[in-house]
Amino acid sequence: MNKERTCVVVDDEPIAREIIASFIKKTPHLSLIASFKNALETIQFAQENKADIYFLDINMPEINGVSLAKIINNDAHIIFTTAYRDYAIEGFNLNVIDYLLKPIAFDRFLQAIQKIPTNKENIKTEQHHNNESQFLFVRSERKMVKINFSAIVYIESLSDYLKIHLQEKTIITRTTISNIETKLPDNLYIRVHRSFIVAVAFIEAYTNEYIEIANKAIPISRNYKESTLQKLAGI
Repeated sequence: MNKERTCVVVDDEPIAREIIASFIKKTPHLSLIASFKNALETIQFAQENKADIYFLDINMPEINGVSLAKIINNDAHIIFTTAYRDYAIEGFNLNVIDYLLKPIAFDRFLQAIQKIPTNKENIKTEQHHNNESQFLFVRSERKMVKINFSAIVYIESLSDYLKIHLQEKTIITRTTISNIETKLPDNLYIRVHRSFIVAVAFIEAYTNEYIEIANKAIPISRNYKESTLQKLAGI
């Protein structure tokens, strides 16, 4: 049985939002949970809610769709919608699901939906089982670098890059924090913020607002507070 996917539409043009909303309504297993006319409203929503699919117009005032895609939940699937063909290359470089050129036909909309993986949770579970080893490899400075799990103190996201802070040095690699999170053992690490993962073994102290680790106060965000405090209480 297919799981229902929740959708968010973001476009500064009311007609464009209505068209995508009508497509979602006609498509089985899709439901529209929010619709916004600008990025600022979307960011506020994304900080407090989760959605499976975001339909993002690229050419919007203040914050465009490409920048917005880098800010909102990394676990969500992104489909760009725009009247400007020039943005296609940048969109695909962000590893989005698809790029829909306006005016969008319903059959083209369905093609984009069909590209979305249906076994996301299975893939994540399999990755955890496959990483029962004590290390992982990341690309850094044009080579694959081995990193032992026991050496990771915390991980920091900087847009398209990660700083992996080890006991003796820091490794910089180009990937997302959500991607590397799937490769880490759940019992050793805690995602405490959209931009931070910390190693349980190196936590020196914590409050409801932050974690002290390696002489640094790392914030616990509202989205991760409940899960973080529950996990820390059970240690």
